Formats: sequence, structure tokens, C-alpha cells
Amino acid sequence: MPDLSRYQPQSEPFGRWLIAQRERGDWIDGLAAAARADRSFPKDGDPEKVRAHLRAQQADGDVFQAVDDAELDWLSY
Repeated sequence: MPDLSRYQPQSEPFGRWLIAQRERGDWIDGLAAAARADRSFPKDGDPEKVRAHLRAQQADGDVFQAVDDAELDWLSY
């Protein structure tokens, strides 16, 4: 069977999408602001790479809930 993945729309990487989120009025705002301030944030990373990065930074549980919400929003595009 041929590889048809090249015909599917390519979405912006999750990390870059997250960094671009501003003035949403929800708790993704705080996560996005922290991502913009973090020079080692995985800009081209998928949600799992972002979670791994946050675990390495010893982020608290609320941050992971914000990542879950952000991932759902990102997937809707």
C-alpha cells in the first residue's frame, strides 16, 4: 500500500502553536507565557515532548492539565 501521509494536511508543531497563544483568557495563557520564556522549550515538539520537558523541569500537576487542554485545542485545528 502506498504512503498517503504526504497528502494529509500538516499542522503546526504543538510547541510553536503553544508559544503563539496569547490573551486567551484561560490557563493556557500561563503555560504559553512560560514556554516563551524558556529557551530550552521544545518548539518543534509534539505534546509528549512538551510533557517530557515539563517533567524534567519538575512542573506541578496543574501545568499538565493545561497541556491536556492545549493539546485538545491544538488537535481541533
